[in-house]
Amino acid sequence: MGKIKSLADLKNMKEDLRNKVELREKSDHPESLVQVKVGMATSGIASGAKEVYNYLSEELEKRNIDALVTQTGDMGYSYAEPTIEVTLPGQEPIVFGWVDTKKADEIIERYIRNGELVDGIIPQNYETIDDK
Repeated sequence: MGKIKSLADLKNMKEDLRNKVELREKSDHPESLVQVKVGMATSGIASGAKEVYNYLSEELEKRNIDALVTQTGDMGYSYAEPTIEVTLPGQEPIVFGWVDTKKADEIIERYIRNGELVDGIIPQNYETIDDK
């Protein structure tokens, strides 16, 4: 644990701990929650992924949507950063590219709440080992 040198450091530490506790509590049954992974590799962060991550975390909570928002590394779609992967309960994940806070709002309202597909979906262009 680093030294606390300011009130901002203390607030950041509190927020980090709150997020870890929340993640631990929700991880007991993630399949029953909306799962959102935000690509937070260097190219994603440079493209605004941190703002998207913060926006999604705050807005999903404000709108009382049970969701697990996590960070992940490079998703392999650097050309479309920031990228997010959204998995609705019982469905296959969908990756959205070019996500800013406006697009994130549209994804929350149209896709997560209503199940409507929205622009920005990156098609799956690979096969998993299980598919063969």
